[in-house]
Amino acid sequence: MNKLSFSITYEAYEGLQELDERDQSLCKDAVKALKTSWSPYSNFKVGTAVRLSGGEVILGSNQENLAYPSGLCAERVALFTIGASRPDAVIETMVITAHTDNFKITTPVTCCGACLQVMAEFERKQGKEIEVLFYCIDGQVLKVQGIKSLLPFVFVEKRLENGAEQIYPL
Repeated sequence: MNKLSFSITYEAYEGLQELDERDQSLCKDAVKALKTSWSPYSNFKVGTAVRLSGGEVILGSNQENLAYPSGLCAERVALFTIGASRPDAVIETMVITAHTDNFKITTPVTCCGACLQVMAEFERKQGKEIEVLFYCIDGQVLKVQGIKSLLPFVFVEKRLENGAEQIYPL
């Protein structure tokens, strides 16, 4: 038996003012995305802003459904929008934020496992890591480079790829 471990490196900022202008702007865009959240059941709004390599920003927000499994997280709304409308786009940075009127959110909200898996697929597709910021409104910001830092045992099954390894070498 081998006992193994892994560690991640991330940056922690006390607030928005510590970020550069581009990241501050992207955090503000994620807050704007909260306005389109459809979350009447949980009353927990999630917004994301995704910056593409050309500078374009795509927004996403969580979309709930009375039949809970039919809803979709903000991250996947934005990513699938990019995949469907800009299939060759390269994602540089994503910001995820959240808000609820039910309680004060005091720490950054992170992604669910399903969103991390989709984010990992986009990294594989584009052959480049995605920078991810988790922004707590009026609070801390965490910055991580690459999805493998967040999901080290990402699902990969080479036999399902049918040559995709030549297309997506990451």
